[in-house]
Amino acid sequence: MARVPMRTSMRSRESLSTSAGVDPRERIEDCCRKLVAFMCTQVGVGGLVVGYAIVGAFGFISIETQEEYPHVLKMLKLRRNYAGKLWNNTVADQRINVFNKLAFEKNTDIILEEFQNKVVDAVKAGYNGKTVQEVWSLPAALMYCLSVFTMIGYGNMVPRTPWGKGATVVYAIFGIPLYVLYFLNMGKVLAGTFRWLYRWFHECTGRKRPGRRIIVPSTACLWVISGYILAGTITFAQWEGWGYLDSAYFCVTSLCKIGMGDFVPGANIVEAKSGSHMKLIINFVYLLFGLGLVAMCYNLMREDVRVKAKEFREDCIDAFEDFRQRMVNCCRSNPD
Repeated sequence: MARVPMRTSMRSRESLSTSAGVDPRERIEDCCRKLVAFMCTQVGVGGLVVGYAIVGAFGFISIETQEEYPHVLKMLKLRRNYAGKLWNNTVADQRINVFNKLAFEKNTDIILEEFQNKVVDAVKAGYNGKTVQEVWSLPAALMYCLSVFTMIGYGNMVPRTPWGKGATVVYAIFGIPLYVLYFLNMGKVLAGTFRWLYRWFHECTGRKRPGRRIIVPSTACLWVISGYILAGTITFAQWEGWGYLDSAYFCVTSLCKIGMGDFVPGANIVEAKSGSHMKLIINFVYLLFGLGLVAMCYNLMREDVRVKAKEFREDCIDAFEDFRQRMVNCCRSNPD
């Protein structure tokens, strides 16, 4: 009788020793497994995509804003030089300034016309009045990162430095598979949610038939994506002053990942205006969620097409069987 408590005490000591002496490597591996499992969920993938875009935005800002654009520095120098020429024309000859107004205006017009031609040449070469800090703001850098790993590629912002171009290549190599994972997971989540809402609507309206599977029709998916495009069309038309056709053109080309780049909210302005950064952030959210809706419609329409294809195949088999049976009956009734 005395051996039983000794065995139990020994087992408890062994369990305590094993629990206290867990290998740190096993703990790290277990934490890594849990982290990877969480990142593969819908919330984890969505957060990872947003975090990847934010990290990339700060990275490109730090790379691209180290030096000012050459055409901006050239324009600043040109402005100072021609300001000096105007001053010299004013103080060079007091007789022209005071007594000969026509000669003063003629010389001034020559200087201003020459400056105007220089500005036109600079604009043709790519000068738009924005410094490197204005171009690579945080919202603009977020839009650039989004256009890279979603493969939209607007083209209104491009890296100018060799380091920026190399970072874009590496960023795209790791970002595109991450976006594909987000596209698939987000499509499944939204498809499941929309499928549940559609079935709930059928149950509430009494349209559900017992024993019949409810499939979301393709027309419902088209209505959803059309409504989303319509909302974006109205919003961007009011914000940017675009025509409704141009705004719809931007929404469709962006969600289809064509990315012409001729229309980008908050990016086609010469001077930074109040609210332009907020427009870029909302555009970022609109596109990220809209691409998830496209994935949802793809999943639901694929399911609808599979069901209809299966029904069509069964109808064809039934029609062929009916035709064969009729031919057999006809041959039996007319043996000659």
